[in-house]
Amino acid sequence: MNKLNLADIPTEHRISPKGAFELHRQHISLALGGLKDKGPWGGGHPFDIERTQLPPGKRNFPMHSHAAQTEFYIILSGSGLLHHDQGEPQRLVAGDHLICHPGDAHQIENDGSEMLTYYVITDHHPADVGTYTRTGKRWLHPERRVVAAEDVGYYEGEEES
Repeated sequence: MNKLNLADIPTEHRISPKGAFELHRQHISLALGGLKDKGPWGGGHPFDIERTQLPPGKRNFPMHSHAAQTEFYIILSGSGLLHHDQGEPQRLVAGDHLICHPGDAHQIENDGSEMLTYYVITDHHPADVGTYTRTGKRWLHPERRVVAAEDVGYYEGEEES
């Protein structure tokens, strides 16, 4: 058994080149001994957990879907929007729980005035392909390569209006 306090877990600050995407995340499962991109087959945990804080006016990632991975979200504080491919955006507030199944395109936006804080829990798969619905790019996992006709940068083309 491993135990940590959230205050002891380092925070990663991630921001895209033009600033449209920004978040602060704490990789809880990694801090508890998990292995990056490795599930039980490689000595890692069966799932990943992270605590994320999304600043006002920012989005977490480009709109995307996963071929294999399921993501479960627990909204702790703040408010925002869940953009998805099934109609109008859905309002997010503290206490909301949501699940994005494989194939569900999704993106979270903080349209409030305070940090939007949530947990995301994802299951592990030996391989996953993410599709960026705006550009058609693909993200290969666990290789961590973003490809189009050739390898491209993660945020390339995602911040254009």
